[in-house]
Amino acid sequence: MSELFEVHTSPVLDAPVLVVAMEGWVDAGLGAANAVASLTERPPSTELLTFDADHFLDLRARRPIVRIVDGVTTELQWPRTQIRHGRDQAGADVLFLVGPEPDYHWHEFVDTVVGLALRHGVRLVVGLGAFPAPAPHTRPVRLAATAPQSSAELVARVGVVQGELEVPAGVLSALELGLGAAAVPTVSLWARVPHYVSAMPFPMASAALVEGLAAISGLVLDATSLHAAGDRARSQVDDLIASNPEHVAMVAKLEEAIDASEGNPLGLEEVPSADELAAELERFLRGEEH
Repeated sequence: MSELFEVHTSPVLDAPVLVVAMEGWVDAGLGAANAVASLTERPPSTELLTFDADHFLDLRARRPIVRIVDGVTTELQWPRTQIRHGRDQAGADVLFLVGPEPDYHWHEFVDTVVGLALRHGVRLVVGLGAFPAPAPHTRPVRLAATAPQSSAELVARVGVVQGELEVPAGVLSALELGLGAAAVPTVSLWARVPHYVSAMPFPMASAALVEGLAAISGLVLDATSLHAAGDRARSQVDDLIASNPEHVAMVAKLEEAIDASEGNPLGLEEVPSADELAAELERFLRGEEH
């Protein structure tokens, strides 16, 4: 084991794509989590290396899970930040950086990941995420992208968030800059999840991320199961909304706004009082009393 990670296998890799989907930052509707889960399960992935949890994670904030059988403590399941190795449907190599984002030593973590990307000949890094947006669930999920300056052309292929934003950052942003400085092509894909369903699984966002990853990387990926789950989820939300005319009207306003906002990835200027529009519907979907 090195100081910072333990290597489990050392496969010969052919220009892999590195997919980053870490826990602990914005992931509305579990869009990224469920997308990467589908990618690492079919075909199954294997552990390539595991980062040192004692060095990078706050284990009081991310406590291990203890297994107790008839009063006997048998094991601890430790939080694991790791890189996994898998393949796409055509057999191309794919690496996955998954697990909790680090609580400590971000600079060291970024330097380590950049070094590993260079060592393994990574040809492209794609981050996955999802954020709440003023969008209706009745329209296709749209993607936005962020990237370091050296990969700005990749952003234009996905969707540009117009204007200037200053928001708290996840480690994915630090990785973008570190990888960009090392001349590793890097882009992050962000699914826009309707804010009134962002607290529940939204498989349509996961399907959009998988298809966006395939389009920008050239990987052969299958989102069939996510689309099927998305159809079921949409039907459930449709049924909930249809029972209340006020909620039907709210979604109709969002539809009008998003349909009028082509060319503005966030549609922020066209949506009047988005937070107010969503508040009552979100409470309704969660089953809370009014």
